[in-house]
Amino acid sequence: MKFLIVGLGNIGPEYAHTRHNIGFDIADQLVKDLDGSFELLRLAYYAEVSHKGKKLHVIKPTTFMNLSGKAVNYWMKELKIAPENVLVLVDDLALPLGKLRMKLQGSSAGHNGLKSIEEVCGGQNYARLRFGISDNFRKGQQADYVLGLFDKDEQKELPTLINRGVTMIKSFVTIGAAQTMTLFNK
Repeated sequence: MKFLIVGLGNIGPEYAHTRHNIGFDIADQLVKDLDGSFELLRLAYYAEVSHKGKKLHVIKPTTFMNLSGKAVNYWMKELKIAPENVLVLVDDLALPLGKLRMKLQGSSAGHNGLKSIEEVCGGQNYARLRFGISDNFRKGQQADYVLGLFDKDEQKELPTLINRGVTMIKSFVTIGAAQTMTLFNK
């Protein structure tokens, strides 16, 4: 069985390791843990890795966040992967910092990357792993906040939280979304 794992983020050194790029960071750690490496291909950085007999196609779209759907749609068709075998790694302002929540489907909740995927891929029928980045910003400062770096205290927690995300991805591909949600969504 094969899966498409999509880390959402923006391309460019100015966005590296920002809150909005946590999807890229989790994807990077997953590929590293499974002894893979990314190469630049059409619309995305791409890596193919395996875990317990499952093939994981991991992408980091190069389209910028608000056009992520274009890359996801291309790779789903290219690899012939059904929506139920897609997992999108995404930052979430509505969750406290580091809270990880898997969801089978749902609205974009205003997230431009998810909105693009819904528009281009025709719906919300794909799983997502939401990584809480909190909403600790003043009114009108949301863009600066999500495009900003984690503060020093938050950065200390990130390796553990990112590894938890990787564990959840491995669970998703081996036992499925429903059981992963039961185990980890607490």
